[in-house]
Amino acid sequence: MPIDWEPIWLTLRLAGITTMLLLLIGVPLASWLALSRFRLKPVLEAIISLPLVLPPSVVGFYLLLAFSPTSDFGAWLLHHLNLQLVFSFEGLVVASLLYSLPFMVHPIQAGLENLPVSWREAAYTLGQSPGRTLWRVLLPNCKPAILTGIVLTFAHTIGEFGLVLMIGGNLPGQTRVASIAIYDEVELLHFQTAHTYAALLLVLSFAILLLVYFVNKRVTV
Repeated sequence: MPIDWEPIWLTLRLAGITTMLLLLIGVPLASWLALSRFRLKPVLEAIISLPLVLPPSVVGFYLLLAFSPTSDFGAWLLHHLNLQLVFSFEGLVVASLLYSLPFMVHPIQAGLENLPVSWREAAYTLGQSPGRTLWRVLLPNCKPAILTGIVLTFAHTIGEFGLVLMIGGNLPGQTRVASIAIYDEVELLHFQTAHTYAALLLVLSFAILLLVYFVNKRVTV
């Protein structure tokens, strides 16, 4: 039985959009966490790290309540922005941004924290502003950490199941990503089709991880 490639392309689209947006969000956030001495920083770090310890269904459940048109926030989005996040691709993107945030932030934050403090001090002595020091000195020396964040975010988004099922449901062409398609095929006892989807995700995930280890090794040599 030929497989439907639409869930694969939808999964790649979701992972790609999520990764690009989190790169824009995660780099400034990770930089601030790494360089700031804000007293409540541990609280923010704990909030960002919650998806690492909470089951996806828990995160999905609370996001479902928040995004529902019956909630104040969901009703405001619908009436003022004409945006419904429940059972939509846009909702999957927003949910994936929140759930994959630590996979982008933590590697970059760790990479920045491991750089010698003397590099910043030398840049400041030469008259560089904190912003220019970050973008021209620190981040260029964190390429392996940034690449790790990109790859982990992309790979993690590909493998999401409970969260996307809770927020997006199972709408063909809109929210039926590959992980949902595997579940559907197993329920229908179409094990060969499920195996094909699963094998594609396995090969893709392995290739992504192999690439990041190979590139990081070349960068750090």
